[in-house]
Amino acid sequence: MTPFKLEIITPEKKFFDGETEQIIVRTTVGDVGILNGHEPYCAALGIGQMRIMIDGEFRRAATSGGIIKVSRSKTVILVDSCEWADEIDVERAEAAKEIAEDRMKSAESDRQMKMAEIKLKRALNRIDTARYK
Repeated sequence: MTPFKLEIITPEKKFFDGETEQIIVRTTVGDVGILNGHEPYCAALGIGQMRIMIDGEFRRAATSGGIIKVSRSKTVILVDSCEWADEIDVERAEAAKEIAEDRMKSAESDRQMKMAEIKLKRALNRIDTARYK
């Protein structure tokens, strides 16, 4: 496969800046695969996993919300957070899961419930992604 330029940017840092042969991202309507020469494309990203092929091997990362923009010259992904599977602190993710579950039980408003649900989804995604170390 022919490589193409990929940038992944979070609010804190440039997470990835290099070449990839393929990426698969979780959009709000399902998974989308991108290869070199893909038509220009833009989509919202949900909480999920991203798979990036580097030197013929997929590397997984946990992401939470953002956008992907594919152009002829490069693909740019802006995400709220992004972590490689092998860098996820599973104990911290498990603790976040428990806190989110407790907050769901004690939520006093729809807003509190929605925020707790989002935090639970993020924690579960991190735990699941960590399995692919």
